[in-house]
Amino acid sequence: MASLAEIRARLQAAESNKGGNQQSGGDNAIYPHWNIDEGQSATLRFLPDGDSKNTFFWVERAMIKLPFNGIKGEMDSKQVQVQVPCVEMWGEACPILAEVRTWFKDKALEDMGRKYWKKRSYIMQGFVRENPLADDKHPENPIRRFIIGPQIFQTIKSALMDPELEELPTDLMRGLDFRITKTSKGGYADYSTSKWARKESALTEAEQAALEAHGLFTLSDFLPKKPSEAELKVMKEMFEASVDGKPYDPDRWGAYFRPAGVAAPQGSSTGSETVAESVAPEAKSAPVSSTSSFDDEDDAPAATAPVQKPAASGQKAEDILAMIRARQNKQ
Repeated sequence: MASLAEIRARLQAAESNKGGNQQSGGDNAIYPHWNIDEGQSATLRFLPDGDSKNTFFWVERAMIKLPFNGIKGEMDSKQVQVQVPCVEMWGEACPILAEVRTWFKDKALEDMGRKYWKKRSYIMQGFVRENPLADDKHPENPIRRFIIGPQIFQTIKSALMDPELEELPTDLMRGLDFRITKTSKGGYADYSTSKWARKESALTEAEQAALEAHGLFTLSDFLPKKPSEAELKVMKEMFEASVDGKPYDPDRWGAYFRPAGVAAPQGSSTGSETVAESVAPEAKSAPVSSTSSFDDEDDAPAATAPVQKPAASGQKAEDILAMIRARQNKQ
């Protein structure tokens, strides 16, 4: 018979995995740097990828956010969001971006295009050397995973191109710390003052012991599963429903992709079961006070056609949708 401690541990594990998969971060391995207060900093020490074939110490993740007007069949349901993987991560053509790219030819549809454009993030790993989060739950394995947005990533990458940099920042003996600093700009979180340390330093004895005991993560293990042909069709159907302002339909799509907190249909065993927070909290550039914000700006394409008259600020969503559908019919 299981002991009370074992029962509690099992229930806790089930609660941590609710609404997600093995990549949900229920082991507290993901360090939520976006939760630090404005004006505070966290010092990280990045480590190499456990996959020796990966040239970089990160892997790139690209997701598309699909907002829905509630959940079908639920009264007073609030807007929900589902994240689906963009197959450009695997060098293939994305059926959603194929359509969204055409919207950038029309100035009136640019904002809608950015809404559905892929959001990049970069998965890294390492130690947290200075941690301002008093309520951070330290995992048994001190090697943490980091979900880094494009703004911070540009700072990380630019230093690697500096000819004065002699060693990789991930070198165990002569590496560099990276200091993430959170400020604000226009009422939103800003990380532009984050920077590398100027002096090299070696891993401490405790850090080396942790590395020896636990080993490195293989970062690609924490990327979403590549969608199958059936899942690509579901993604396109969900995208069209989202653009049309329809609610999320768990009976049609719940076996494949679903919002956080929504269970898969009973008896379902197919699909990637990707949920909205499979790797990290929602990444929209939210006010600094938000506890689930980190930078996720991305390089959406610029308009490639003559600039048309912008849509009026009071233009109805129905009018914008009509413009999108009219453009589709011309193709």
